[in-house]
Amino acid sequence: MDTYKAINDILVHLFNEIWELEEKAIITEEYKDITNNDMHIIEAIGLGEGNNMSMIAKKLNITVGSLTTSMNSLVKKKYAERIRSEEDRRVVYIRLTEKGIKAYHHHEEFHKKMTDAVVEALDQEEVPVLVKTLNSLAEFFRSYR
Repeated sequence: MDTYKAINDILVHLFNEIWELEEKAIITEEYKDITNNDMHIIEAIGLGEGNNMSMIAKKLNITVGSLTTSMNSLVKKKYAERIRSEEDRRVVYIRLTEKGIKAYHHHEEFHKKMTDAVVEALDQEEVPVLVKTLNSLAEFFRSYR
């Protein structure tokens, strides 16, 4: 198999496999009430005092309208909460609850294991090459936005 075909096959299959395997790894018995997509929204909300809907939607590259449906579900299931700004009551912040923070760390652990598996397979001098390669791939995808 030539190099081009090998790289193409890896890339095409890798994205689907990551999405599928991530879902199996993170949607455990404890988190069976949410989806893989919900986990990525939890990740985008992040830890701390919270973000507004526009900031979260921008991180996910989706519309606020699309995010609203998922957010309603996460609030209902007690993974996130809405908090009105004291300064401007029109502004609503989204913050993870204790349950949401636990889910955030669960998802983060999967990503850590995935990253560690890749880095541990490389020699020290190979890591910068991988970072350069992945940055090039990320730039390619950003050019399609």
